Amino acid sequence: MLGASKGIARRGLMGRFLIGSMALGFAALVAIGVAAFFTLNDAQRHTGALIHSYQVESTIADIGRLVEQAETSRRGYMLSGRASFLTTHANAAAAIPQAVDRFAALTRDNPRQQQLVADVRGDVRTLLAEHARTNALVRAGRGSAALARFRAQTGAHIVLALRENFAAMNADERRLLAYRAGERASSERIFYIVLTAGVVVFVLVALASLLTILRYTRDLSASRDELGLLNETLEDQVEERTADLALANEEIQRFAYIVSHDLRSPLVNVMGFTAELSAATAPLAELVTRAEAEAPHIVTEDARLAAREDLPESIRFIRTSTAKMDRLINAILKLSREGRRTIAPEPLDPAALVDTIIASIQHVIDERGVTVTVRRPMPRIVTDRLAIEQILSNLIENATKYLQPGRAGEVTVSAVRDRARVIISVKDNGRGIDPRDHQRIFDLFRRSGQQDQPGEGIGLAHVRALAYRLGGTIAVESQLGQGATFHLSLPSSLHQDVAAS
Repeated sequence: MLGASKGIARRGLMGRFLIGSMALGFAALVAIGVAAFFTLNDAQRHTGALIHSYQVESTIADIGRLVEQAETSRRGYMLSGRASFLTTHANAAAAIPQAVDRFAALTRDNPRQQQLVADVRGDVRTLLAEHARTNALVRAGRGSAALARFRAQTGAHIVLALRENFAAMNADERRLLAYRAGERASSERIFYIVLTAGVVVFVLVALASLLTILRYTRDLSASRDELGLLNETLEDQVEERTADLALANEEIQRFAYIVSHDLRSPLVNVMGFTAELSAATAPLAELVTRAEAEAPHIVTEDARLAAREDLPESIRFIRTSTAKMDRLINAILKLSREGRRTIAPEPLDPAALVDTIIASIQHVIDERGVTVTVRRPMPRIVTDRLAIEQILSNLIENATKYLQPGRAGEVTVSAVRDRARVIISVKDNGRGIDPRDHQRIFDLFRRSGQQDQPGEGIGLAHVRALAYRLGGTIAVESQLGQGATFHLSLPSSLHQDVAAS
């Protein structure tokens, strides 16, 4: 068995290593995927910047072409006087400002280009104004005057200045184009590196997954063999442990009975002597009164207070404490007797049981102004009648007791089947239970919240003990001020062997 345990430990360690490797691999794949996504976006951004530079270059070429076309058509009109040249000039002159505006919009984030486009706007306005004057002279039949003005004016210098500006614009955009091309190439290289790493990691993860599957297949086969070996002795071990638990439970019950019985004997003595002390207080007080009347000088203030106040008050405290101790001992005896009672499973209708419980405490429910609703139908259950009646009585009575001030009490009892179990729920809209106390309220003598209701903190401990005896559990869901819901989960059919234990 020791060797088998070591083998299981080694396989478990290797399994955890493989699972950890797979987890790291998948995390790396996710990281690589994210990196590839951002790298691809970066490459697309640089590609967009390149396309933008090409658009800027195309716009520069359009402006230059339109300027040259306007200048050529003006000269043709001056030399020939043909109207077709004038139409061509008008179209080119109208398109030039639009092209300049488009270029300005494309380069609004480039201060150098904005400066150049400002110079181009001025030169274009000057050139087109000169074109308008010479064309007007030709239309007026003064072609020779237009030619003379053309030879004398500086339009050629303006065209040369525009060409220089266009060349500067192109040079600046070419510089940006080269930079952006390099950035895109770098992004593409990073993207392919990330993609290659992703492929490598994917292959490693696939190999780790395959190894994990193979190892777990071998482990499953080995575990099946070991399980078969353990099953041969499991039944004997279960019987032995069950006998030990039954013996321990019996010892605990016997101990509780003996302790409570032994505690009751001195408690009875204390209660008897307290009664005698209480009976003696009246003659003592009478004696102090007579002494005050006949010989007041012998009665001290301490004696007067002791006879009339301190002694009666102390006796009241003793009686209160002994009464509480008596209730606690009775509760322990009740739990002890309940643990020794034989459980007798029988088919039951939970709804009928709840109706009986409600009828038995109907006067209390009416006094407290609580509405109790039973949701039907409820799944039938095979369990001990007395035990489940005690459980539900306690839960329903508590639900009608701990109400939220200013809110009419509402209690709902329902049940559902969950595979081989039946879950009975008691829900209220009362004061609720602090989540920190959800487990503590099931402990013996432990209570939660404001202690303004009678009780010793025994009921829910009794409920949990009974639920365990029925093979079930009890749990609570609650928040302060939002009511509470107790869930009693029981096997739908309590087997006789479970009841006997």
